[in-house]
Amino acid sequence: MDRITLTGVTAVGYHGVFDFERRDGQPFVVDAVLYTDFTKAADTDDLQYTAHYGEVAELITKHIEGEPLNLIEGLAVRIAEAILADYNVAAVDVTVHKPKAPIEVPFGDVTVSVHRERS
Repeated sequence: MDRITLTGVTAVGYHGVFDFERRDGQPFVVDAVLYTDFTKAADTDDLQYTAHYGEVAELITKHIEGEPLNLIEGLAVRIAEAILADYNVAAVDVTVHKPKAPIEVPFGDVTVSVHRERS
């Protein structure tokens, strides 16, 4: 299976369980891997036969900036399901990074990842 990998899509969202996270917001970073078949796109050199990664980035941003959720697990699932619904891909991996998570000890990043496939 061929892959399109989109990394580092960044926007401010208001996800989290604490009031200050919902009030102040923070950056979220999303990576997505779209599994598809490039054969027809490569043969025709036509964008309609692949997933438009610019549009996928906009979809991801819309979800980061959209309805606040308590858990980034829910954000990852919503993004993955939206990509599957809107694009001709067989499967998708989505990783949500919360680099400014309210953790009291030094840390580099917090991520959750999901894999979803077409039924």
